[in-house]
Amino acid sequence: MPTAPAVEPFDAVEVIAAKRDRQRLTDAQIDWVVGAYTRGVVAEEQMSALAMAIYLNGMDPRETARWTDAMIRTGGRMDFSGIGRPTADKHSTGGVGDKTTLPLAPLVAVFGVSVPQLSGRGLGHTGGTLDKMESIPGWRAALSNEEVLDMLGPSGPGAVICAAGSGLAPADRKLYALRDTTATVSCVPLIASSIMSKKIAEGTGALVLDVKVGSGAFMRDMDTARELAGTMVCLGTQAGVTTRALLTDMSTPLGLTAGNALEVRESLEVLAGGGPADVVGLTLALATEMLDAAGRPTGEDELRAALADGRAMDVWRQMVRRQGGDPSAPLPVAPETEVLTAGEDGVLTGLDALKVGLAAWRLGAGRARKEDPVQAVAGVELHAKPGDAVRRGQCLLTLHTATPERFARAVEALEGGVTISPAGSPAAAEAVARREAGVVLGRLA
Repeated sequence: MPTAPAVEPFDAVEVIAAKRDRQRLTDAQIDWVVGAYTRGVVAEEQMSALAMAIYLNGMDPRETARWTDAMIRTGGRMDFSGIGRPTADKHSTGGVGDKTTLPLAPLVAVFGVSVPQLSGRGLGHTGGTLDKMESIPGWRAALSNEEVLDMLGPSGPGAVICAAGSGLAPADRKLYALRDTTATVSCVPLIASSIMSKKIAEGTGALVLDVKVGSGAFMRDMDTARELAGTMVCLGTQAGVTTRALLTDMSTPLGLTAGNALEVRESLEVLAGGGPADVVGLTLALATEMLDAAGRPTGEDELRAALADGRAMDVWRQMVRRQGGDPSAPLPVAPETEVLTAGEDGVLTGLDALKVGLAAWRLGAGRARKEDPVQAVAGVELHAKPGDAVRRGQCLLTLHTATPERFARAVEALEGGVTISPAGSPAAAEAVARREAGVVLGRLA
């Protein structure tokens, strides 16, 4: 005799209606709807409606915490307790030219803290860490749990940058794709639960969040960025993860490159003790927070020394080699470039991060859909940053691509993104002051 189908304790319509009517969802409702959606019982259109209701009406802290926990419980958790070293991770909410993961992971590992940097790919104008790393010949993103543990243990480099396994918070994988196609991405409870469900399931002991603020970030203003940071810090702390957050500026691209191989090249400059001041400064600030949160407080002078004397580079080379990459191989170079120059003398006072990111995307550095390929060589190279004096005809940007027919749309994306003001003007003074202040705008713990 055939088995009767299981009777579900809730109906998706009643859960949607509750949030539509601004009611607080119960723990049981949240547990059911997240699990049922992962199992395919709740249809895509029903979860779309619920995501929009959450986007419009929000969730309180208790709902957000329960939603995060429910997503974690749809999959497994990693356990690093056997590696014999404390663990710390970093997560960035995404920006243009944000390559800090690459020098940061080996730098922190130098000081006895293992870094399980489970990363993702880029979508839209923000670059993905895995896309950058795949510019390195032979490097592979997919590792088994056993390989990850081996990389982090006493016989490994102490750091790994790799793809998150499919077993970590599978509900988030489905929901993230849905949010991307239903205009429900920029919602604090859904962003916070998406990020923290994966990071808590990852099993790290300490977590530092880099919450970007500005035109090139999801969070355009400080109030929203602070709300997101505070929500995530609370979620991590409640789950037993030592969690801190830095609020950092993303009104201007980080560093002097936006694009995959270009950013790897710049990261190697940082690992060699050089590199742009803003990239170095943010790397040191994040490393300081990670090491302190993991119980290994380390001064900035010690961190700079590990970059200058090659210890961090040694960890990087070992890490890349263990994942099949050749750290000595030359990085790919774009066969086609186009230069954009300054139209007047003055001080560069604006270089819009979003517009630079869109230009890099149009050149082939990013993807519109997760299935799209990316060009390792595509991107934008900056030759000046806000606060720098420039002369008419001076090279400001170099566009890189393997497909020169992309130049026109990339240049179009940059229209209005570059501002030059007279030397001595208030705008020029403000640009210099912002540059000297650095990219870290605030901290939450």
